[in-house]
Amino acid sequence: MECVVQGIIETQHVEALEILLQGLCGVHRERLRIHELCLKSGPNLGLVASEVRLLCDLEQPEPTWIVRHIGGAMRGSGAEQISVLVRTMVESKVSKNVLRLFHALGYRLDHELLRVGFAFHFQRGASITVTVSSVNKMLKLHATDEAVPVTPGIQMVEVTAPASSENYSEVAAAVSSFCEYLAPLLHLSKPGTSTGVVPTAAAAAASLMSDAGVTT
Repeated sequence: MECVVQGIIETQHVEALEILLQGLCGVHRERLRIHELCLKSGPNLGLVASEVRLLCDLEQPEPTWIVRHIGGAMRGSGAEQISVLVRTMVESKVSKNVLRLFHALGYRLDHELLRVGFAFHFQRGASITVTVSSVNKMLKLHATDEAVPVTPGIQMVEVTAPASSENYSEVAAAVSSFCEYLAPLLHLSKPGTSTGVVPTAAAAAASLMSDAGVTT
């Protein structure tokens, strides 16, 4: 399982967000350039459509593929009372032949994306990952060098933390607590809940840049 929240931020404020995250996390960022393929099952695999994602971080010296399946979100009164989404998620490293395998199983490519940005991995009441990236679409099949932004001037921010059925409440609380520090720059909520950019972002970014001695 994992706990997750998402939000958006204007690209002009990403440097300020990075400064804030660096101070909060106390670790260096990792650059990301992730090629993501979304595959969906064909009609021969059952009535309920299945979706898997193949991910490859092109920034790594030896890029490797990961297959990720995101399951259903936790439901009920308990889920409604927490501010993060709790969902099942399974992922595993796979070989570079994985796309051929899924095609043979009846899956077809639905769309592909290139996510370019950075991530912070740290421990703060839970093992938390913050990813900041621009989402780009491919104009030609697998042409990552020709990708163009889906939403120019806007970047996606995602905060995730692994959890289990025994500790998801504690992990959700840790994620929610951390997100409060980012509130002046962006609002983070459950995936699928659009909140837009926050009106305090420009002032908060200017303050952070000034404190860090960065001229804009």
